[in-house]
Amino acid sequence: MYTVQSVIDTILAAIPGSTTTDTVDTIKAGQADQPVTGIVTTFLASQAVLQKAAALGANFIITHEPTFYNHLDQVDWLTDDPVYQAKRQFIDDHHLALWRFHDNLHTNQPDPTLAGIVEALGWEAYTTTNDTPLFNIPPCSLHDLAQMVKERLGIRTLRLIGSPDMLCHKVGILVGACGGRFQISFWRKMEADVLIAGEIAEWETSEYARDALIQARAKGLIITGHANSEEAGMKWLVHWLQPKFPDLPIQHIPVGDPFQFV
Repeated sequence: MYTVQSVIDTILAAIPGSTTTDTVDTIKAGQADQPVTGIVTTFLASQAVLQKAAALGANFIITHEPTFYNHLDQVDWLTDDPVYQAKRQFIDDHHLALWRFHDNLHTNQPDPTLAGIVEALGWEAYTTTNDTPLFNIPPCSLHDLAQMVKERLGIRTLRLIGSPDMLCHKVGILVGACGGRFQISFWRKMEADVLIAGEIAEWETSEYARDALIQARAKGLIITGHANSEEAGMKWLVHWLQPKFPDLPIQHIPVGDPFQFV
């Protein structure tokens, strides 16, 4: 019988350089010694994800991002909040355990978040090096590239800066929210035609791309949204976990894009 802690220990033992100190990868709900009936991976343990996990009989949720609306999952400021109270009550009533897998996940090789999106895009053959998220894809227009990303990642809409007709060949991918300075520096260093980014601060990378467009530079920026950029990685994680826990049901529950489009 697996416990929450034994699952965590097995995962961390498989990652060179993993750490249990100075990390957000901690148990957010439940008990370390409780037996695990099934594992669910997800980008984020939303209320809907929790409900689906409980319906499946899975009581251990591995989430990449916070459950309680801030990076450290601090809840002192939410004590009297009805949304938090209802979510916490559901977790407690269904004896769910939640563990965040963020810092150590990104140190794994390959990083599941990158491996997942590359697999979803079908770009395994276009990798330039083993450790750089730069891809030499068959030349296509920025418009066609954006449509490809949208369809293969199952995104309802995405945002784009650049000339729709510009020719794209070298494409960089930076999932999640790694910050404007890192995104811009990577883009320039790799001399990529296009940067596909998860999340941006809208006074940083987007403004760099807009200035490049006005200067008639062949640069394109595609913004997928944070969840859309890393969800495939948490799905990919299922295949990485299954050999380690052959007796446990393991499945992915997508959180989906949180926004409505009007």
